[in-house]
Amino acid sequence: MKPLRLATSFASVSILIALAPAVAQSQGHGCAEGAAGLGDRYFPTYGNGGYDVRRYDLDVVYRPATDRLRGRASIRARAKRRLCSFNLDFVGLEVGEVKVDRRQARWRRDDHELTVLPARPLKRGERFEVVVRYAGVPVGSGLSGFMRTEDGANVAGQPEAAATWFPVNDHPLDKASYSFDVTVPNGYEVVANGRPRGRDRSPGGMTTWRWRAGKMASYLATIDVGEWDVRRWRTEGGIPVYDAVDSALTGGLRDEIDSSLARQEEMLDVLTPSFGPYPFNALGGIVDNQSNLFFALETQTRPVYSKYFWLNSQGEPTNGDFVVVHELAHQWFGDDVALARWRDIWLNEGFATYAEWLWTEDQGGPTPRATFQQLYDAIPTNDPFWSLRIGDPGADRLFDDEVYVRGAMAAQALRNEIGRADFFRLLRKWTSSKSGGNGTTGQFIALAEQVSGEQLDDLFEAWLYTPAKPETSQISGGTGRGDARRSAAGGWLEVVQQRLRRHGRY
Repeated sequence: MKPLRLATSFASVSILIALAPAVAQSQGHGCAEGAAGLGDRYFPTYGNGGYDVRRYDLDVVYRPATDRLRGRASIRARAKRRLCSFNLDFVGLEVGEVKVDRRQARWRRDDHELTVLPARPLKRGERFEVVVRYAGVPVGSGLSGFMRTEDGANVAGQPEAAATWFPVNDHPLDKASYSFDVTVPNGYEVVANGRPRGRDRSPGGMTTWRWRAGKMASYLATIDVGEWDVRRWRTEGGIPVYDAVDSALTGGLRDEIDSSLARQEEMLDVLTPSFGPYPFNALGGIVDNQSNLFFALETQTRPVYSKYFWLNSQGEPTNGDFVVVHELAHQWFGDDVALARWRDIWLNEGFATYAEWLWTEDQGGPTPRATFQQLYDAIPTNDPFWSLRIGDPGADRLFDDEVYVRGAMAAQALRNEIGRADFFRLLRKWTSSKSGGNGTTGQFIALAEQVSGEQLDDLFEAWLYTPAKPETSQISGGTGRGDARRSAAGGWLEVVQQRLRRHGRY
């Protein structure tokens, strides 16, 4: 993904302290307060310490006419230490009640944290359930997070989105499974992650849509409300596909969107030999007619796409396969294997961009090596492109173009150095050994050296951490698949930068 940044300075929320008729927490138990963060130096308040979440059961009622949301979040977790209190990330919406293991708990708020004080300390290793009831109008930036649309709502954003619509341990280090029960007025439909589990009519002209999803990072959770044209199908390998396209998208634009989504199985056929088996049990995409959605996001199993990826700079329909390949690649790099630290974002975006190069080659275009070489030759040494240390770009530059393009170039430089066989063996071993978990750049480098038997510090230092154009010694080496067929890359960099300027980020 390359989104417009979600504003982190939400409107100040008055500090609230709700005193429940529970026994006040006594002191002197030898217990700790859960930290209001997981130690990520880019986003110190994201995530929370002291516990691990196993499951979120989210029961949400949303009325598009008023943009009002009412929710009940059941959070099942395990204490990592003896806890007197713990935090949840939560912004904007008003809290009505908090219970821990069915007993009312005290709580307090600031502009980002919901601090819960259970009636009794939680023991280390204890499994517990937190239930939070809340309501209000979600406070996303309007361009990211929980976004009201012309005919409903979309949820998408990175690095922070979940906290705008439910209380959460909002960092990729704490993955959990999800259930979504979303109630909306009759006539609206709901699409979410994972697989549908049916729908029920409710009193008062409402319908509840039920979805279930496996283990994922919180920012990848989505619920999308609207009027959808749904296509359900299966790949030859048996993966169920659920594609939802806004009914208002018609004509040539709709034809291009449908064409790209119909090629998802072909794209998997290109990516799986390189990355390993597709890691999930569901697939699909969501394309909304929303006018202020300018990015795509790899929401797990079912990416959310802006319609603008299928429009050229003149507003005419065009092929948008590249963005679908990109978001599908994220299902391996970013979703199944998530970041442990946001500064390692190049592992997500560099390999998702590299997947575009693999698809381009498969479709008869230039090889990744040829694309790499054209970019290297075309970008002058003094160009600001080379000044960003993509292995540690800073919180404000996580989604800059350089992270994507130089990240893909770093991947090809590694392939040049260790050869095609070891390169793809490395990628498959990375995704299999880290499946369902998290990874860091240091771990990736160590695995690359283990697989190749080579010392690679200089190569990674040059491509990830040096604010200068790497020397030619950092780009030579082994040959990639089909590298003898060196067609010109055709101004790939300029094309991509035009896309990013015109359509937003992905």
